[in-house]
Amino acid sequence: MVRGSVGVIFGETGTLNFKFLISDSTAVLRGHYVKIWHETDGWILAQVLSIVRSSEKYSLEEAKKGQRKDRNDDRIVASATIIGSRDNSGLLRAPMSPFSPGDQVYLADDTLIRDTLGLVGDDMYIGLLEGTGIPVHLNVNSLVQKHCSILAKTGSGKSYTAGVILEELLDHNVPMLIIDPHSEYSSIKESASGNTGELKKYGIKSKGYGSRIQVYTPADKSINPNADHLFRLNGVNLTPSELMTLFPDNFNSTHSGILYEAVHRLRADVETYFLDDIIREVSNNESKARWNVINLLEDINQLDILSPQPTPIEELMQDGKASIIDLKGVPPNIQTMIVAQLCDTLFEARKLGTIPPGMLVVEEAHNFAPERGYSKSSSSEILRTIASEGRKFGLGMLVISQRPARVDKNVLSQCGSQIILKVTNPNDLKSISKGLEGVNSYVEEELLRLPPGIAMLVSNDIERPILVDIRVRKSKHGGESVKILNKSSSKVSPDVKKESKTEPVTKPVEENKSQSPPPKRKPSRNPKKDSGGLFNKLFGSESK
Repeated sequence: MVRGSVGVIFGETGTLNFKFLISDSTAVLRGHYVKIWHETDGWILAQVLSIVRSSEKYSLEEAKKGQRKDRNDDRIVASATIIGSRDNSGLLRAPMSPFSPGDQVYLADDTLIRDTLGLVGDDMYIGLLEGTGIPVHLNVNSLVQKHCSILAKTGSGKSYTAGVILEELLDHNVPMLIIDPHSEYSSIKESASGNTGELKKYGIKSKGYGSRIQVYTPADKSINPNADHLFRLNGVNLTPSELMTLFPDNFNSTHSGILYEAVHRLRADVETYFLDDIIREVSNNESKARWNVINLLEDINQLDILSPQPTPIEELMQDGKASIIDLKGVPPNIQTMIVAQLCDTLFEARKLGTIPPGMLVVEEAHNFAPERGYSKSSSSEILRTIASEGRKFGLGMLVISQRPARVDKNVLSQCGSQIILKVTNPNDLKSISKGLEGVNSYVEEELLRLPPGIAMLVSNDIERPILVDIRVRKSKHGGESVKILNKSSSKVSPDVKKESKTEPVTKPVEENKSQSPPPKRKPSRNPKKDSGGLFNKLFGSESK
């Protein structure tokens, strides 16, 4: 082989893939990028999809005899897929004619990989191309305008990766409104600690965003003491349609009719009315169904979510800042009501231009925009609207979920960038494969094997799905799983040791030696004379 070559093409070749014989078992690994010189198109980039090692001389009989010493006859064959090269106009092209058997294969250099894949941005730094030192950047405008999704099974780094994206958006002064059901993202205020080596590896420095983060809670501060402010929705002059978003899906036409009549009468009598006034007006209705409406309205009234002084949407969306709506302590059905009202207000404000362009971040999206057939949510419609129309008005959406199959497909299909970590659920894999562009069966197999911290990136700005080693966080991660057992918990406490010394455990084996065998079973009643033989065999000859 030519000096520097790692293999040579053999057998049948095509314009999409080829096989090559590897010269050294450590020279090329699965996932590595290689290059081959093409007679008309110059250097062509390809990627190794699989590697197979075999031996024709080492038989089953030899394997039974013991360990093999001579491995010189091994054949190591790699299968590669052709990515292509850039033409004079900058477009990616695959070669029109196949390579020739005998063509040499080389490891691709960073410049060729970067230019061919389109890794030329310098906006949002999210990590390194797996197996290389090439930084991977995302374009801020593309990410916000065309939406983004982060999908993964529980424990695969979903929230951690989301934190990396949020840090980059804050560094680029993109205003954000974050829906946080589990109080995971307030930790972004604090800088990371204890990972100096990792920070150096990725070329970043520890950093906190405390002055640019505001945490709001719809619940009481006693439930969420880390919140900076209370969050309240508008409770003045509510329209029937606004109230309807606060009600569950089983709210039927009879209930809505009662509500419309009550609000209509109030509007005719007063200029300003509140939820208490609506409840009082509904109670005057003669329909028996009024009690269901009153019960729902009173439940909402007791939560103190509605207020004459609501949290202004202009306060929540400010340049260079992020507002976190921490829903910890809020019942799930009320969470969807809050998200529905909040997102509707956000979208209307963006259309009117009263708030700057920015990003809406929705954690646990399968709860707020569920796929039809799984469940219903009052926030589904507005999130579908933002996904399909938000880009026209500069409102992007970051969708985060651990159950891709249960997220509304109309929402996921609008995401131009997908960051997918390890997924093992068959339904979720099928959903990703069918619903996202650029994902095929090879990608499905990769998703099953992804280690923690490695993500597959599918983006309109990058020519093909790539694996990214997600960088470490600059800020503190707040989504760690709670540890149930520590090393110290397995040790016996001093008090227990003292008790064991003063109160020795008796030895049951020695006691059993002196015990007599259990007595024979006695009959509960006297046997019949004609059945004594069988009875005696079972219970003995004596009876009382």
